[in-house]
Amino acid sequence: MIKILNCKNKNYKKKLIEFLDIRRSRKSINTSIVSKILNDVKKNKLKAVIKYEKRFSKNNKIHTSKKEINNSIRQLEPKIKKAIDFAYSRIFKFHSLQKPKDIKFTDQYNNKIDYKNLPLASVGIYVPANLPSTLLMCAIPAQISKVKKIVVANPRINGKLNPAVMYAAKKCGVSEVITCGGAQAIGNLAYIQKVNKIVGPGSDITAEAKRLVFGAVGIDGIAGPSEILVLADKKTNINEIGTSLVGQSEHGSESQCILVTKHKEIISKVQKNILENLQNLERKNIAIKSLKNHGLIILCQNDKQIIDVINEVAPEHLELNVNNYKKYISHIVNAGSVCIGKYTPMAVTDYNSGSQHTLPTLGSSKFSSGLNVNDFYKKISYVNLSKKGVAKIGKFAIHLSDFEDLKAHSKSIESRIRSK
Repeated sequence: MIKILNCKNKNYKKKLIEFLDIRRSRKSINTSIVSKILNDVKKNKLKAVIKYEKRFSKNNKIHTSKKEINNSIRQLEPKIKKAIDFAYSRIFKFHSLQKPKDIKFTDQYNNKIDYKNLPLASVGIYVPANLPSTLLMCAIPAQISKVKKIVVANPRINGKLNPAVMYAAKKCGVSEVITCGGAQAIGNLAYIQKVNKIVGPGSDITAEAKRLVFGAVGIDGIAGPSEILVLADKKTNINEIGTSLVGQSEHGSESQCILVTKHKEIISKVQKNILENLQNLERKNIAIKSLKNHGLIILCQNDKQIIDVINEVAPEHLELNVNNYKKYISHIVNAGSVCIGKYTPMAVTDYNSGSQHTLPTLGSSKFSSGLNVNDFYKKISYVNLSKKGVAKIGKFAIHLSDFEDLKAHSKSIESRIRSK
């Protein structure tokens, strides 16, 4: 079922890139349809949102009331409420440590620069239908940053709110919940709610919609389908490998599941274990499609190849389930999140380890990071020059502005130097 790539072959790097590019090209997205929906919402506002909700989801109710939300929460099982409370506490504690500090600088001429972190005024969070964990991961950093208005877009299922998502929203101080999905939800957040920034994962259509509204609003990134890379050796428990790969594959048919190892003898055992773990899986068909189309076992010859492969894949989730993981850690520079050792399954980090699960995909961990508290701040420099200070540093600025043939810049500086 899962393809095997042997790094003994000279062209293995080319084959690996070809495999990765199948998902990264994202050719299945019809940009024109997404663009049409967004333009319609921009022009016709709520009327257009309702039109597409009726067409795609048979939903005609976009807004929620406190009464409806509270009634939904009453249906929530106590154990799920307790699990959300537990996750909230850990995520909040860890993310609180990420709060940025303002900077004050004064030079010898009494020139002053303050660098301040200001929270965004408003944020929109897209939450797929039944994922309270995603709401926690996105809303808690916004809450810590003291964003005043947090709007959540979460689709109804069969006309009903999701009790767990509603409970998480209330706990995170969400200002408003709008019940719509897809491109029309992103359009709603951008053109009706007019939030400053939209964050959160979703389908390819949702990701494309976020890309298209960027500029009118900020976005956290273009999230693709989920990914895992497991590094294993001959001492790794086979079932731990198999359950991690199958666990990721059940996310969706486009999920990417990769095993990297130097030990050929474990490959057949892992393949057998995967089949066993698929047997009674509720989302079996989805998982099989994922493993068949986007699953890969990479047999490396040495540690250098292992490190090169991991950094080329730049996985969303990386599990270092090997005996001597320390020799790899300092060399791995491209990954959204690294799970270290046999007792750290990726699945725990999806929920309540405290770390973030909204992470870069499709190789974007080469240049970006997972969602964090800093994503909900903007940073402004406040510059206050003294009379003596502008004279001392201004003359050098004039040299550069003259060199760049910006004479009005020079005159502006000169007027301040001569000012009494």
